[in-house]
Amino acid sequence: MGNFIGMVVLWVVPLLFAIMLHEVAHGWVAEKLGDPTARVLGRITLNPIVHIDLVGTIILPAVLLLTGSPFVFGWAKPVPVSFANLRGGRKDMALVAVSGPFSNLLLAVISSVIYHFTLSQIIPSSGIGGIWYNYLKDPIQQMAIISIQLNLVLMVINLLPVLPLDGGRIVVGLAPIRVAYAIEQTERFGMLIVLLLIGSGAWSYIVNPVITLFMRILM
Repeated sequence: MGNFIGMVVLWVVPLLFAIMLHEVAHGWVAEKLGDPTARVLGRITLNPIVHIDLVGTIILPAVLLLTGSPFVFGWAKPVPVSFANLRGGRKDMALVAVSGPFSNLLLAVISSVIYHFTLSQIIPSSGIGGIWYNYLKDPIQQMAIISIQLNLVLMVINLLPVLPLDGGRIVVGLAPIRVAYAIEQTERFGMLIVLLLIGSGAWSYIVNPVITLFMRILM
């Protein structure tokens, strides 16, 4: 139980930042493109309370940690976007969609910088600053590694071209109208498709190579 609590402590901050900034990015970009819905509803904020989803933010990550899953992911409450308000129509919808995975990539890069900083000898080991640095270095380093992995997982999953994931929104936003309409009809099966990809092991052939490549670059 002690190990689990310690693991939760290390995971909770990276997880909250990853899923919150993902949704905030959607709302912020939508606002810049003409839709103020997220701002009006108070969703462009880093207050975690307004973003927490009972299943996606708490239950699912906890179950994955408890079962020793090789990867952990989750989601926050989706930020509401009224696509009718977007000035650029479907193309702007694609921009709103891609902003979420891009925010995860950005967080992975920032976490990589923090990780490499902890490996440096910039801060002296003596003095009060050095004492605090030596005390916090290991947990910060572990959080940075978790953040890199988690954000890459969220980025790659969300870029899968399946509705209602961001990748599906991007395809719908860029595809010819008839193709887009046909893809939209598959949305009700979208999460089932994602679960089948993960449960069948196809995940390892589609997602893991991309994550491994980015991990080598960032680490």
